[in-house]
Amino acid sequence: MSSKTESHFRSVIKGISWRVVGTLDTILLSFLITGHAKMALKIGFTEVITKVFLYYLHERVWLYFLKGAEQSNKVSFIKAVTWRIVGTIDTMLLGWFYSGNPLTGLKIGVTEVLTKIILYYLHERAWRSIPIGTVRKWFNVFKKAD
Repeated sequence: MSSKTESHFRSVIKGISWRVVGTLDTILLSFLITGHAKMALKIGFTEVITKVFLYYLHERVWLYFLKGAEQSNKVSFIKAVTWRIVGTIDTMLLGWFYSGNPLTGLKIGVTEVLTKIILYYLHERAWRSIPIGTVRKWFNVFKKAD
């Protein structure tokens, strides 16, 4: 998949699908670490905003640097690690902000490193299996149904 064929629309939809998976993981981990459902939901739902923006930027930077090169398993893994660094910093800051305790933010961030790398890698590979143009066709079907 090249940067010339992957549209901004596809990147946005891909970002939304990842955010659903990532948010559910963060909420669960935050609850398990803090024991507070309300705090876990605050952390999870705040990061919907921060991470959609950060993910979109991350995706577009990678597309720019790949410049049409095929994305191998190795590149998907490296991309997953770089995203996890950005995402973990964001989660740690949110955990700290909502709990008032930097150690809580650190615990949440460190715990999610492994789960998120695995989930992101699987998400990335799943998206690689969806042919270019398919997502737009799905949305065009909904437009015609109106």
